[in-house]
Parts: sequence; structure tokens; C-alpha cells
Amino acid sequence: MGLIAKYIRRHFGIFMLSTFFLTMEAMADLLQPTFMSYIVDRGIRNAGIGQILAYGAAMLGIAAAGAFSAVMRNRFASRTSQTIGRELRQDMYRNVQRLSLENIDRLQPASIITRMTNDVAQIQDFINSMMRMMVKAPITCIGAIVLIMIQTPRQAPVMAVILLTVALLVMGNMRIGYPRFGMVQQRLDRLNGVSREFLSSVRVVKAFHAEEEETGKFEEASLGLAAANTLALRAMAVFSPLVNLTVNMGIVLLLWISRNQQSSEIGRLMASVNYMTQVLFAVTMISNTLNTAVRAAASSGRIREVLEEKPAQSVPAEPLTPEIRGDIRFEHVSFSYAGAGKASLRDIDIHICPGETVGIIGPTGSGKTSFVNLIPRFYDATEGKIWVDGCDVTKIDTKLLRSAIAVAPQKALLFSGTIMDNLRWGCAQAGEEEAIAAAKAACAHDFIRQTADGYDTLLGQGGVNLSGGQKQRLALARALLRKPRILILDDCTSALDARTESEVLKRLRQTAGDATVLLISQRISAVMRTDRILCLDNGRVRGFGSHKELLAVCRTYREIYESQIGGGENG
Repeated sequence: MGLIAKYIRRHFGIFMLSTFFLTMEAMADLLQPTFMSYIVDRGIRNAGIGQILAYGAAMLGIAAAGAFSAVMRNRFASRTSQTIGRELRQDMYRNVQRLSLENIDRLQPASIITRMTNDVAQIQDFINSMMRMMVKAPITCIGAIVLIMIQTPRQAPVMAVILLTVALLVMGNMRIGYPRFGMVQQRLDRLNGVSREFLSSVRVVKAFHAEEEETGKFEEASLGLAAANTLALRAMAVFSPLVNLTVNMGIVLLLWISRNQQSSEIGRLMASVNYMTQVLFAVTMISNTLNTAVRAAASSGRIREVLEEKPAQSVPAEPLTPEIRGDIRFEHVSFSYAGAGKASLRDIDIHICPGETVGIIGPTGSGKTSFVNLIPRFYDATEGKIWVDGCDVTKIDTKLLRSAIAVAPQKALLFSGTIMDNLRWGCAQAGEEEAIAAAKAACAHDFIRQTADGYDTLLGQGGVNLSGGQKQRLALARALLRKPRILILDDCTSALDARTESEVLKRLRQTAGDATVLLISQRISAVMRTDRILCLDNGRVRGFGSHKELLAVCRTYREIYESQIGGGENG
């Protein structure tokens, strides 16, 4: 719970104001039965109308003060809990942005989303209930017990037994409930993961008529969450009634012990019974708040894991700031994903010259994307070193490095907003003419003009109102608008027909200028006219040279060529 205390300290003033009004509210509640006993024992017994009116007026004043305090307490409690929730989400989001892809892979996106939403909501509920109840309940409970002992001293042993029994029940509830509520959050992660996977792949699911299979997976995850919730709530279902039973038995014992009470002390007996009811209410509040605390503690641990996650990549104390020209060297580089059984890249040792266009080809799973992901430091090499313009890539300022690189991925990722907004993701300061020029270079200008509002056309989430090829061309235009020194094209023309792809690549060579271009493609026609071609297979370099050279010496490249174009040609 140290994480929660840390954020509460940031708003200690408001927290103390809420506590002050909470104390005033509790004191007002405690005074009411005492004044009622005065009305009965003094006013009614003596038939003193003046005393009755005076004590009645005092009760009304105390009730008004209590109501005002309750309003102020709610206001400050809600404000504090919402502010802390917002700060938690912002801090988590900022830290997630600092993490490398290796960290994201380990934490899992679905789990991160759950922690930013449901887990933070659990913390908010706890802080709100704590500021509303956690202070009031002990004050009410202790105050009521003290006043019972003052009103009817013979009840002290009964109160001691009741408090001991209730304390044991509450401790048992927390001990059993904590691991169960932690399991609830894990099952919620699973449910969110299944939902996210289905929604991101809904077209494929429908195309293969796999709704029943996905429904089965969702039902399994939903049943798992329901089972975990049921297991956790069983503790509350057992302990809460036992607490109520214990306190109610105390009321019965109090009445039994006071069966011979003198008529002149009926008011005190009424007050004692009322105070016992307040003890029951306070204990119930404490029990409920502690149940919330158990959930909050489980959520706090999961949130702390995100906040304390350290980037897997080291940050140099004095980062280098070279002029990025596009000179890239892999020096005996090997790479494995965390938890992977085998290496994705093995002993890669090549040199790419500035301004060179290099095609990258190979069978599925050969390590093409892994290769280019190491250049902007999305991941770090497991072995060996990568040099960019003579500097170890791990020593270069990451912001400087990535500002000189643009990536057009195979799965084009677009954002909600206009087409122009999406293009300017590549360069926020770009003018309209520059954006149009980049769109023309990516063969996107013509279809953009045919949309309802041209460059001001609004795109749905992920560019849902565009075809796959259109989205790829926009992603390419966005990358070109950045005017990078290193341009990485990760099979970004896979959704284009051969004619359009040929035109895009032709314009690309004219637009890229002296930038270093790394072009990943499954099509031999896309890479055969590049300066050199890197052929990968099973994470190893099978060939690196021109189209003619690879046809002559690289069996893997020759097999790809013959399978797509046919034999009988030597380049």
C-alpha cells in the first residue's frame, strides 16, 4: 500500500481537510443518541417542555453540522480520488512510452490496458471509501464503545468479547481474500486479451466463419473470470454475515443484562442500543473498506510493476550525437526474442553504405523484420554490435537516431483524424505542398483526391474506411514526408498490385534522394533492381550482393527467383 500512500502525500492538504470534516461528521453522529437519552431521562421524566425543546434544538443543530460536514467530506474525497487516479494513469502511460518493445512484450498490451483502467479504478474506489469511511468508522466505533461504557459500565466484558471476535473475523477475511482478488485481476487480463485479439482480427474471423471458436474462447475466459470472482466473493459472503451476527448478539446480550434497568435510566439504555447499532454500522464499514483494500493492494502491486519497470535497453550517460548519413554496419550480430527457444538472427556481418538501396528477401520467418528492428533500437542485439555512421547504436542518443529514421510497416497503422493529420505524423511542421508531394511519390494523391473531402477526409480508427493498399500508400507517404536519412520499408507494398507497386518503387528511387533505403519484400520483382540484395534464411545471411551475383552464388535466392519468375534467365 506504499504506492497509495505516496500519491496521497501529494495531496495531503485536501486529504486532511476531508479527514477533518469526516471527524466532525462522526462526532455529530455520536452526539445524537446522548442528547436523545437526555430528552427521555431528563425532559420526559420531568415533564420539562423547555428541556425537551432545548435538547431537540441541539440535536437539529448537530444534525445540520453533520450534514454539512458530510457534503464537504464527499466533495474532497471525490476530488482527491479522481485526481490520484488521473495521476496514476499519466505516470503509467509515461513510463510505458519509455519502455522498449521487449518490456511491452513481457508485460503484454492487454494486461497494461487492464492495469491502466480496472486496477486504477480499484485504487480510486479504495481512496474514496477510505476518505469517506476509514477514518469515520474507527472514530464512530471507538466513540460508541466508550459512550456505552459510560452509559452502562456493566457492558465492558461484552464489548471486549465482541471486538476481539470481530477483529479475528476481519483479519481472516483479509488473509483469505488478498490472493483471490489478485487472481481476479489476472483473469480479467485474460478476458481483455481474448477480446482485443478478436476485435483486431474480426475480418479474419468472419472470413473463416470462426465465430463459434472465438465465442468458445471468450466464454472460457469469461467463465474463468466469473469463477475467480465467485471464489473471492465467497470470503465476503461468509465473513460479513458473521460480523453482523456477532454485533447483533452483543445487542441481545446488552438488553439481557439490562433487563432490570430502572425506569429512570431508560434513555441510557436506548442510547446504548443505538450505540451498539453504530458499532455494527462502523464494523461493517471497516469490513467493506478492508475488502476494498484487499482489491486495491492486489491492484497496487500490478500498477507498481508497470511504474517500476525499467527499460530493457540501457541509456548512455553521455549519448553520442553524430550526423546520421545512413552508414550501417552489423558486426557478428545475433538476436533472440525474450523467452524464445532459438535465435532469430545468427552472426550477421554486413556493411550497408550511405545512400544505398538494399533489398531484403527470404522465406517467411527468416528474420527480415528482426533485422531492421535492430537499427532504430526497437530491440538490442543479443550478441555483436551495430554501428551507425561509425558509432555504436547503443551509445547514440535514441531521439536523434529515430528522428533520422522512418519506418513504413507491412501492417499500415493509421490514427483517427484526417488524412493530412496522418501524413503529418511523419513531420508535424510539414506544409501542405510537402505533404501532397509525399503523397504523389507514394501514388496516394489520386485516390485521396477522389475521397469526399480530399486531404481533410476523416479516417476511422485504424483507417477502417480505406483499403489495405490505400493504407499502405498513406503509411509510405508519411514516412517519405519525414525526409529520413534511413528509410525502412517493411514489405509495405504487399497489398498493392504489381503495376502499382512498380510505379511506387520507381517514384521512391526518385524521391528518396541520398537516403539509405532498406526494402523488405516477398516479391523478387521488388528487390531485383536495388543496389544490393540481402538474402536471409533461418536467421543467417545466405547471400549479399547484386541480383546477378546472387543468382550465380546463392541457392536460396535462386530458388525464390525460379519459384516466382521461372528459370532460364541469368539476370
